[in-house]
Amino acid sequence: MEADVLIIGAGPAGVQAAIHAARKKAATVLVGKTGNSAMHGTELENYFGFQQVQSGTDILRYGIEQAESFGCTVLDMNVMSLSREGDLFKAALEDGTSVSARALIVATGTSRVKLGVPGEKEFANGKGVSYCAVCDCNFYRQKTVALVGGQAEAVADAEFMTRYASKVYLISPTFDTSQVLMDAAEKAGVVRLDAAVTEILGDGKVNAVKLSDGETVAVDGVFIELGGKSSADLVMDIDLMPEMDDTIKVDRSCATSVPGVFACGDVTGKPWQVAKAVGEGCIAGLSAAEYAKKVKQ
Repeated sequence: MEADVLIIGAGPAGVQAAIHAARKKAATVLVGKTGNSAMHGTELENYFGFQQVQSGTDILRYGIEQAESFGCTVLDMNVMSLSREGDLFKAALEDGTSVSARALIVATGTSRVKLGVPGEKEFANGKGVSYCAVCDCNFYRQKTVALVGGQAEAVADAEFMTRYASKVYLISPTFDTSQVLMDAAEKAGVVRLDAAVTEILGDGKVNAVKLSDGETVAVDGVFIELGGKSSADLVMDIDLMPEMDDTIKVDRSCATSVPGVFACGDVTGKPWQVAKAVGEGCIAGLSAAEYAKKVKQ
């Protein structure tokens, strides 16, 4: 699929960018899962035009419908990697397909979703709990690891870790990813466990995880992958270097240091507020549509 503007991230910034890019008559594709947005499942207050508390989930749904009404194509899946081919940016999707576009907007957010179980905090920072398989894979050569998560990132990273670890478990009570990714992981030797991690155990370092079915599984490391790829995971593939805190630096037009790449929302830094995300989404959508138009001419 080819488009003028590709937007990664279906939170308030990405959805607003999609609305404005599509309204400028740019062929627009939005890729992301609203369930991964920090706004999903929350209540919104103190926002312009609303005197009462509003459902964040509902507002996201209305925004998606609005973007689609202007012609935006919305793909409810995760982006696995980015690349550049000439004047086009190419995103590889979890179902094996891809989207190419003349302009790219990164609206992924920055925060790593925490599992929230006993032992997670205690064994972070080099003691066996990690949130980035690509970053820490070398520490687990010929060891046993668990990838915790049921979305595309966890499944893909589980397959990736089979190249380093001697045994890889993929643990989640439910799985929401393409069969293509799951088949590849299982073919590589990943052991799938349909349960939730209730506790991370260890003595100085991680040595096991306790599951919701009562089983205890011995592991040397736990990779928690509960959402889509972060900005840092993705943008370095197109020669864009994030700041030390994983945010992306932009100018007043929401343009990054890489021509054709724009960013908006939490990924550009504080304040982490919906008002700021929506404002930057508007700017990024208009800027990307204008850039794509110039490239086509």
